[in-house]
Amino acid sequence: MRSHLLNDTTAEQYRRSVTDGVERVAAKLATTDRPFTGITVDALAPRIDEIDLDQPLHDTTAVLDELEDVYLRDAIYFHHPRYLGHLNCPVVIPAVLGEAVLSAVNSSLDTWDQSAGGTLIERKLIDWTTERIGLGPAADGVFTSGGTQSNLQALLLAREEAKTDTLAELRIFASEVSHFSVKKSAKLLGLGQDAVVSIPVDHDKRMQTVALARELERCEQDGLVPMGVVATAGTTDFGSIDPLPEIAELCEQFGTWMHVDAAYGCGLLASLRHRDRISGIERADSVTVDYHKSFFQPVSSSAVLVRDAATLRHATYHAEYLNPRRMVEERIPNQVDKSLQTTRRFDALKLWMTLRTMGADGIGQLFDEVCDLARDAWRLIAADPRFDVVVRPSLSTLVFRYIPAAVTDPSEIDRANLYARKALFASGDAIVAGTKVGGRHYLKFTLLNPETQASDIAAVLDLIAGHAEQYLGESLDRAS
Repeated sequence: MRSHLLNDTTAEQYRRSVTDGVERVAAKLATTDRPFTGITVDALAPRIDEIDLDQPLHDTTAVLDELEDVYLRDAIYFHHPRYLGHLNCPVVIPAVLGEAVLSAVNSSLDTWDQSAGGTLIERKLIDWTTERIGLGPAADGVFTSGGTQSNLQALLLAREEAKTDTLAELRIFASEVSHFSVKKSAKLLGLGQDAVVSIPVDHDKRMQTVALARELERCEQDGLVPMGVVATAGTTDFGSIDPLPEIAELCEQFGTWMHVDAAYGCGLLASLRHRDRISGIERADSVTVDYHKSFFQPVSSSAVLVRDAATLRHATYHAEYLNPRRMVEERIPNQVDKSLQTTRRFDALKLWMTLRTMGADGIGQLFDEVCDLARDAWRLIAADPRFDVVVRPSLSTLVFRYIPAAVTDPSEIDRANLYARKALFASGDAIVAGTKVGGRHYLKFTLLNPETQASDIAAVLDLIAGHAEQYLGESLDRAS
């Protein structure tokens, strides 16, 4: 079994095995003509269930053959221009190369004696990001597993910085379309979901600052403590960006922590033409960024950034076997001192490889392209009488609904839109997401692929309309 360990004696075997795997994936990418095969759970589950994990195949070629059958053939491929579903981006090649390197070397980014140069690379990238945001010379941060963890850590810091020891007094303010992880974080932090005060949004799905001011005043009048305000720079459904400068003013007035969830909108940090859309983010106390959403990085590649590095002490614990206090005196840089995680992948390497190959302008150009595509797609849908589109996009998402001319029952229209989404997914021709607006079912395009063209959008709209009309025709037949 030692022949499977990666070391000096097996380097050639490693090269052959990885090359075989890469060639298979490359062949699949080159020949994939739709984002999904349309396979069902009922069809795929038995093939996986029948595999006996206690009976190994002993050969990586045989394992790859099997993997083709149970995964590669039917995987959902985000690189396809008609994948328009969730916040999953196609990835850039330098980042994938970085993924291969970091997996093989397998550094753990918790302590210096497990990562050496990796620690410094991550710190350099954190500094680069905080400078792009404009958080100031005392800023710091750490890579995380994703936006949910980043939001949790930011709110942990806000809780510890709040001027009370009574958790029941703390309140968090976030818009009604903010990410669900805000309420989840409140629960995990011992506050309960009721501690999150939902602030209404305007027509463009942006937090209403007048309502926020009113709720902050009410909080103080009730003898409660405004622990923090979560402003969103790119909501999951609408891509809407809250009015950051006005929110910053209110946070300063009421002495409360300002967190900006820019998991989606962080791509604007590299934008060549749209950076002003997140003006005000530099006034935040903490910021969430997901490079794996709008920097075209493989999952996972994310970070939480803070204005004041000293606040990260709330996540610091010392263990004699890992990061004893003497290391601080010796100025040994241990990233575990800042992180909620201990063992942690060198995910920063992917972004490093990307910046060193493409540069920030290269990333920004790609993100600008999808923002421009969303603008063009909005015009296309808004001009199409078959559809109702909710808001003009701030980033690259579009929420819309098929509206048949001959049907007025909102529930029947709901069912037609649900059917169209499911039928489209089952066909594998395209993938779109769904959400609810005002209690009604809507469809959603999430545009993160610069290869997607307006012609793809038009074709998918026709497919949606066709499936919806098929459902309504069948429904009419059943009724008669």
